[in-house]
Amino acid sequence: MNDYGLRAGTPDVRSVGPIAFGPAGILFVADNAAAKVFAIDVADPGGEAGADSFELEDVDAHVGSFLGCDASDVLIQDLAVHPGSHNIYLSVQRGRGDTSQPVLVRIDPDDGAITDVPLDDVRFAEVAVPHAPADDDQRVNVTLSIDAEGEELQLPDGRTIHLSRGPMRTGTVTDLAYVAGVLLVAGLSNEEFSSRLRRIPFPFDGEPADTGLEIYHVSHGKWETEAPIRAFVPYDEGRSILAGYTCTPVVHIPLTQLTPGGRIVGRTVAELGFGNQPLDMVSFVRDGREHLLVANSSHGLVKIDCADIDGQEPLTEPTEPIGVPRAKEQLTGVIRLDNLGPDYVLALRTDGSRRHLLSLKVDSL
Repeated sequence: MNDYGLRAGTPDVRSVGPIAFGPAGILFVADNAAAKVFAIDVADPGGEAGADSFELEDVDAHVGSFLGCDASDVLIQDLAVHPGSHNIYLSVQRGRGDTSQPVLVRIDPDDGAITDVPLDDVRFAEVAVPHAPADDDQRVNVTLSIDAEGEELQLPDGRTIHLSRGPMRTGTVTDLAYVAGVLLVAGLSNEEFSSRLRRIPFPFDGEPADTGLEIYHVSHGKWETEAPIRAFVPYDEGRSILAGYTCTPVVHIPLTQLTPGGRIVGRTVAELGFGNQPLDMVSFVRDGREHLLVANSSHGLVKIDCADIDGQEPLTEPTEPIGVPRAKEQLTGVIRLDNLGPDYVLALRTDGSRRHLLSLKVDSL
């Protein structure tokens, strides 16, 4: 771990949000309250193992029992599967409001046993997110609620959605991923053009690069620089990303064209529907073809053949067609995704009151 600049100590983690694994099983943990990202050696106890299907109903109740609290006090923020052991990691806020506590837990897929991941006396490194919104930033981070909480809004098509409004700081990191020595961090900034993609070298001994993003928002009918990426996945062997935005464009962004302090225009390739928010994205290979799988707040999973993305001209008008062909899966309520080996996608699903872990077989998607 010395090769990655980790040191022994206790990281001052104030909150936990998006998480993702990097090299040597190091877990990257976004802390929006502190506007930092931590790299933590989770000392995963498992060895190299195959990946089998895994199911766990009422995972929030099981985690609550382990933590000594009610399921309603377990707010699962993200999940990540360890690339070697395939142990499942959850970032959790225990409780609500200013008194909530950040927790990392591990689930053994062999027996469903839950253990905690210590956040004291561990090997870790940290980096400040460049140009993060200040604590007193008066702007608002608006997201679509998946729990029918928050401000109610009636859409023209008769649907009702709920909006959650929080401080701009809560959107500092909306998603992250590690690619070939670089941690990619999407989110909001303190700049006027607030949608940003940061590239942070790992180990954290280099200078982060910060680039503004501009995309065409089909359902809004305009170019935007403020709406942040809500979820993304590395693409084209790490040379680009596929990103999802609220209301709901899918955008291709080439990383090779990013310039520090500059701005890049993404290529909008799909529009998944007004009044919807992408919650997570993964890619998988089936029958030799790569596909994108998108979890959404307002409808079932969406599957897109990546070959169609490669050939799609940029969408720049608020009219039909709405981009690449896509298939909608019947399964609804999926809020988080990660690859569970090559044969399964692990999904965290809500039924409105509880959370459940289930495996989706790639061959059936």
